[in-house]
Amino acid sequence: MENEANIKIFKLRKLKEKLFLYGVFSAALIAVVPLISILAYVFFQGISSLNLDFFTSLPVPAGEAGGGIANAIAGTFIIVLLACVVGLPVGILSGIWLAEYGEGKRGFVIRYTNDVLAGIPSIVIGIFIYAIFVLAMRRFSAIAGGVSLAIIMIPTITKTTEELIRMVPISLWESALALGISQWRVTWYVVFRTAWSGIFTGIMLAVARVSGETAPLLFTSFNNQFWNFAVDQPMASMTVQIFNYSISPFNDWHSKSWGASLVLVAIILMITLTVRRFSKRIYYG
Repeated sequence: MENEANIKIFKLRKLKEKLFLYGVFSAALIAVVPLISILAYVFFQGISSLNLDFFTSLPVPAGEAGGGIANAIAGTFIIVLLACVVGLPVGILSGIWLAEYGEGKRGFVIRYTNDVLAGIPSIVIGIFIYAIFVLAMRRFSAIAGGVSLAIIMIPTITKTTEELIRMVPISLWESALALGISQWRVTWYVVFRTAWSGIFTGIMLAVARVSGETAPLLFTSFNNQFWNFAVDQPMASMTVQIFNYSISPFNDWHSKSWGASLVLVAIILMITLTVRRFSKRIYYG
């Protein structure tokens, strides 16, 4: 009787295990289906618009054949680069301070503020930068666009840096201090270097996220139909170009909007996959 009861309990546990595994697999499948559907739909809608002219030419007026988004591709990289110049030092240094010294009230306030900033809609950040930069400069500019994207990047980088530095074993930190090295050298050359691989992954994921932002750029860098490399002037970007094309009444611009969407998604996927593949091999110093 006891053996039969144990066998029933064992079978019941195996049944629960199978049901749990099926439930987990079904949830994972449901989470992946929307992504695959979006990628497939964008690919089939946008692939017909891609050609060499699309990557090397400026936009043309509605009704004219040809044209491309070369200035928007270049503008996107410039604006994201400006965002990195502003956002990376602030995010990384903030994360280091929170991990090393942020146990008191000041740390709580900064950490809480960072969490709140992460939840602010990007369009609100765009309006804020519009009031601060665009109105003061009396024109849209790539600088304003870069700063707005930097504000969006900072919470992600700060959180990633703090969490990964906290994961560095305390014994490593203590061993370096025992050698007589100053605290800032231990933090920079030992602790930060150990956590760098994970921090770099967070940085690149933040870059991939801001590369797809549209709302803040509508209020800051705006758009430009021509080549422009002056960062204090309005600059084109792929997301704003996609927005302008998609709300137009012209079918040709709608097709170019899908093509630009495919290029943008491909760039973001390439960044994400590259980070996943090589993040453990990237060192500094």
